[in-house]
Amino acid sequence: MIDMFKQSFNFILLFFAAIISSCTPPKSFYKMEGSIDLRNKINKIIENSEIDLNMSIQVISLKDNKVIYDYNSQKLLMPASTNKLYACAAALNFLEKDHQFGTDVFSDTKNLILKGGGDPDLSIIELDSLALEVSKKYKNIDTLFIDDTFLDSLNYGEGWMWDEGAWWYAAPISALSVNDNCIDFYIKPGPAGKAAFIDYYPKTSFINLKNESITVQDSVQKRLKIDRDWVLNKNNFNAYGEINDTSGVDTLYRNIYDPSTFTGVVFKESLEKYGARVKTISKKKTSNKSYKKVSNHLSKPLIHSATNLMNESDNLSAELFVKSIGALDTLPGTWKVGLDSIKSFLAKEVLIDTSNIRLADASGVSRYNLTSAAQLNSLLKWMYNSEYKDDFISTLPRGGSKNSTLEKRLIDEGELVRAKTGGLSGVRNLAGYIKSKKYGDVAFSILMNGYTDYSSRYARVQDQIVKSIIYD
Repeated sequence: MIDMFKQSFNFILLFFAAIISSCTPPKSFYKMEGSIDLRNKINKIIENSEIDLNMSIQVISLKDNKVIYDYNSQKLLMPASTNKLYACAAALNFLEKDHQFGTDVFSDTKNLILKGGGDPDLSIIELDSLALEVSKKYKNIDTLFIDDTFLDSLNYGEGWMWDEGAWWYAAPISALSVNDNCIDFYIKPGPAGKAAFIDYYPKTSFINLKNESITVQDSVQKRLKIDRDWVLNKNNFNAYGEINDTSGVDTLYRNIYDPSTFTGVVFKESLEKYGARVKTISKKKTSNKSYKKVSNHLSKPLIHSATNLMNESDNLSAELFVKSIGALDTLPGTWKVGLDSIKSFLAKEVLIDTSNIRLADASGVSRYNLTSAAQLNSLLKWMYNSEYKDDFISTLPRGGSKNSTLEKRLIDEGELVRAKTGGLSGVRNLAGYIKSKKYGDVAFSILMNGYTDYSSRYARVQDQIVKSIIYD
């Protein structure tokens, strides 16, 4: 009798297991909520992809605040550049969309002071225009002082990898920055067997370039690269490797060391181009009371920089935003004070438990950052219902947007998706808003951490999830 009971009980267990397995999530799932239909669709996408990594996913209907999909939404993972959602929201809240960053020139008759105000988008052309105006009034300058003390002197964020090197995304942070603190190298093939032709912008004595590249007629064995002596913090660049003689023009962006001096040297060279003579250049903290302002440049409104921040995922802009927020409370502006202000905003306004979040920087470069899909969705939901809604959403790239991190993703979905990507080695994330046929406007966050193969595989899974929400 007991054996018959056991057999019947085992049959029942197997029966229900068969039913559940048709929509069961991978073993790593420990929390599941939401619409059964959508849950089954998304689970099937994940199962069929055979991915095995840490994930945190949540989808919320914004018309009724109902969770329509939840997969480990409280799990803390590295946000990478989806961290910029916090930075952008905080900048709109503290600095406001019309805020302008100033770059000022002061004088005490014999000396000039170039003082930075944290402009993330100061261009070579704008700096040159400032030099032209100043050169009309001052022809003999004893010392050009560089003042970058509006923000602190830390050029790199907590937890940034020491070997990020000369890549543009790891450009150092300074109150006085120009051209994204990068050199633009333009490369084209030379005659076969000779070095490639390499030009660069801005043309400045601040850097040295050694060209050891070679033009080949056969297939390239060692791709042409340009690197900086970042180990010794030098602005000596070396070009090496091969370029095919049939290649077109390519552009490589590489960061520089000591951005405020870089900006000062470029400004000095522009002054001299326009007939002014500058004897020396030096860094110095100055008091506005001791000098008179002779010229200044005001940036475009913050909303312009915020759009660039979110579309191009510009790390420099994010960090200058957070330090500038810090400068509202104390000078110089610091990461710590700025991040504390962001956490205060998230706690008091968005009602996120900030004891359960880690913000080490604003851009997401640091691997010390930790957040969850639920926390990101709390921000997205709050911004959607706030006075910042239209401005915030306008900064996010659409599916397929040109010159954005979504340029090659969700192209057919276009305006139906507004989202921020996030990527580090082993990290691929996506978070933002979707217009869904069935659920109306939704907020979604998809965090994926811990893979070792190509990121494109995980981006495809994310895109499939987004499409399943749109067309459910």
